[in-house]
Amino acid sequence: MSEDQERPIVYIVSDSIGETAEFVVKAVASQYNSGHVDLKRVPFVENKEQLQAVVEEASRRKSIIAYTLVVPELRAAMIEEATRCSIFTADILGSLMSAFKRITNKEPSFEPGRMRRLDEDYFRRVAAVEFAVKHDDGKDPRGLLKADVVLIGISRTSKTPLSMYLAHQRIMVANLPLVPEVEPPEELFWVDPEKIIGLVIDPGQLRQIRTERLKSLGLTDDADYVAVERIEKELTYARRIMKKIGCTVFDVSNKAVEEVANRVIQKVKGGRLD
Repeated sequence: MSEDQERPIVYIVSDSIGETAEFVVKAVASQYNSGHVDLKRVPFVENKEQLQAVVEEASRRKSIIAYTLVVPELRAAMIEEATRCSIFTADILGSLMSAFKRITNKEPSFEPGRMRRLDEDYFRRVAAVEFAVKHDDGKDPRGLLKADVVLIGISRTSKTPLSMYLAHQRIMVANLPLVPEVEPPEELFWVDPEKIIGLVIDPGQLRQIRTERLKSLGLTDDADYVAVERIEKELTYARRIMKKIGCTVFDVSNKAVEEVANRVIQKVKGGRLD
């Protein structure tokens, strides 16, 4: 018998990827200098036949089967097959799931890979937030072509708050200010108009918002920034750009960020609005 055949093996069986079981097995193996056992991961188990094949192979070696099977039928099949062949097993999730059931009085979802999907959602959210920060307020126009949504509008039309809200919904957002004296970057006109949302607002409300902004900065409210004529000029220019692009336009007057964001999400997912 070869040295490899003599060395024990731990089969790591899962109806998902099997990362959780492998982590636990390696943690335990480290207490025995790790190298004294082999590990073999068997992921995405879907039926009893696959379990039977693993158990049959394990029966020919000095082995343990560590498993994370959340589907009740698969867990029952594993216990049955392992008992039949006298294979030691370790149900890594079972006892803890039973404990959770007792303290919550609820049944588990029995969905393989649920934690991995939650992790993926988290990392997608982080990536979207980083993207929004990197491409806020016209930074790096190349990002316009990579975004799921591009928000355009004049100053103080909620572009940045909307971008961050949408980023937390895992949507990649870039936003771009429209200023009459500055030509938009050419990349804006390369973006699919369906991905672009133009934001406009009532001039009177915008003047109030801008006035409050100046006060918060310790500045007077007699700047051109809050002049009605200037605001009208900016809005006219912005509408002209939006018409040229052919994008959807949202009026954000008297609307909460969440309300506008939900309309953007609806547009992203369905391409149509109620």
